[in-house]
Amino acid sequence: MRRADRLFQIVQLIRGRRLTTAAHLAQRLEVSERTIYRDVADLQHQGVPIEGEAGVGYRLGSGFDLPPLMFTHDEARALVASVRMAQAWQDPAMAQAAEVALGKIMSVLPPAARAAAQAMAVYAPPIGLEPATQATLQTLREAVQARRKLQVDYRDAADQVTQRTLRPLGCFYWGKVWTLAAWCETRQAFRNFRLDRIASVKPLDAVFRDEAGKTLADFLRLIGAKPVS
Repeated sequence: MRRADRLFQIVQLIRGRRLTTAAHLAQRLEVSERTIYRDVADLQHQGVPIEGEAGVGYRLGSGFDLPPLMFTHDEARALVASVRMAQAWQDPAMAQAAEVALGKIMSVLPPAARAAAQAMAVYAPPIGLEPATQATLQTLREAVQARRKLQVDYRDAADQVTQRTLRPLGCFYWGKVWTLAAWCETRQAFRNFRLDRIASVKPLDAVFRDEAGKTLADFLRLIGAKPVS
């Protein structure tokens, strides 16, 4: 990667997160942390308002933006493939939003890149989630975003149904199966719930705030996973 391209990527990565460490940048760009320190210093010297310092993390100052991005042929193809997958395995609202967003991107691509993307030979036939599971996924996703508690009737592997009050934390896709990670107030512990076993779901008026030991970050630490950057 040319240094100019690396500097551009550093700005993109920093502005995509609230706080970005040099270690994260070094891993993503496959260079040393020392190189990142030097590159960030050069960007700051050139007037890019990168705030923070080595050993703490970086963020981009408000009011700074870059010109609209152009996508390579491979990047445009990846977007098309991702939207096709979303239409089969996401809930209808999210799939539609992804398709609209893709349409906006495609409309500003150069003709050659647009033609390459539209000719992408990767498809996701409409045999994904059942309509009931799609509806459940949308309800859960919206509850996670709104931090709204849920009441669910859940059917376990033994076909026993229990009623739970949950703090929904995140929806996870495992390949044909979605699960909800939640803090179960009924069991006072983290639990995973398969969406196809949720018999009914009711959003409650009550909202929740982060509490130590009950957050998504706590759940990910417990299972040894890392948040997606």
